[in-house]
Amino acid sequence: MEHLVSSWYNDRSLPESYILPPEKRPGKLTVPLANNIPVIDLEGHDQTDIIQQIFEASQEFGFFQVINHGVPSNLMDEAMSVFKEFHALSGKDKAIETSKDPNKSCFIYTSSANYATEKFHLWRDALIHRCNPLEKYIQFWPEKPPRYREVVGPYTAEVRKLGFRILEFISQGLGISLGGLVGNQTLLVNHYPPCPDPSLTLGLGKHMDPVFINILLQSDVYGLQVFKDEEWIVVEPIPNAFVVNIGFPLQIISNGKLKGAEHRVVTNSNVARTTASYFLSPSNETLIEPANTLVDASHPALYKSLPYKDFLIKYVAASTDSKALEEALSTTV
Repeated sequence: MEHLVSSWYNDRSLPESYILPPEKRPGKLTVPLANNIPVIDLEGHDQTDIIQQIFEASQEFGFFQVINHGVPSNLMDEAMSVFKEFHALSGKDKAIETSKDPNKSCFIYTSSANYATEKFHLWRDALIHRCNPLEKYIQFWPEKPPRYREVVGPYTAEVRKLGFRILEFISQGLGISLGGLVGNQTLLVNHYPPCPDPSLTLGLGKHMDPVFINILLQSDVYGLQVFKDEEWIVVEPIPNAFVVNIGFPLQIISNGKLKGAEHRVVTNSNVARTTASYFLSPSNETLIEPANTLVDASHPALYKSLPYKDFLIKYVAASTDSKALEEALSTTV
């Protein structure tokens, strides 16, 4: 736990191991606002129009925000408050609260899962735990802060419903069924403490998510950036909205119709930033391959077929290098 950024950042300048090579540094920190990333109102009366908006946003950006989504705003606020309280605990308390399951369905780490072997570290701490079925996993969640389980249990249940609703919209847009392919459902709570020099490091490097979709709750602190048309644009925090992004497995299943969005997180020198991602992922044995109905003589399969567990091995081997991952899975290389 002594490696957690939140355990030592107040006392030190930016350590050398957090200073990225020049080509991986964020460079210009002031980038354009992503005003053109669609904001989709899910209370719209025309379901066909909602499906079309989501499909077009998933094709062009791989990112969109949703409002009027059905998750109570007070529950979102309470969850964010509890997430911040957890990351404010001592390193010792965090260690105790995330070590209850011998199968490690709940754990905390810093930078990445490869901290011990990576050459450069990322400026973040991360709490991660399984969410479904709730009755199986909630017993291993943190009991500190005291309200964690009573708030995060209902929160993840509501976000799960939203996630499946969005996945159904995407299914209808593609003309295939995706809901039955979902296996793992995971909550990832990232915390980015104030950073001595945001120009030299990152909270998260450029990557695509290895999941179907990510339902992200942002705080009001800027940090998320999307790579589009060869430049970085900021995803503005909108009160009571969720950010949704498409993961690379969905790009494969859609045979390239949808876009697995590349994104990153920059740090802030003045304030901490906390976010919560709810991941809907395939089960380990699910075949990740272009859907049969989306492949024909005019639209050949662009990607190879492989079980999700093998996809994850290639994802880790590519070390978040999206281009290398695409080349490894492409049928045209």
